[in-house]
Amino acid sequence: MAIAGDWKITIATPMGPQEADLAIKPAGDAFTGSIGGGMIEARDIAGTIDGETASFSLDITQPMPLTIDVKVTANGDALEGAAKLGMFGDAKVSGQRA
Repeated sequence: MAIAGDWKITIATPMGPQEADLAIKPAGDAFTGSIGGGMIEARDIAGTIDGETASFSLDITQPMPLTIDVKVTANGDALEGAAKLGMFGDAKVSGQRA
């Protein structure tokens, strides 16, 4: 499963690019893992997997309280997708295997 593993991702937010480390540990059609870096405080996450696509939600408090819904797809050692940033719209997510 190519989506499994450790990733260095960038979220292209209106406040500029935000870099983070993302870890995905699959368990059937779900996963556990972690994300952290930049303005994203390190935390455990859980979500769903459909083929090589992972989806999860993340609540942040800085720079303001916001729920971010992330959906990313692995293609070899590259990761691409989008993050819904509440009222701020969608942001491109890209990454490379760490």
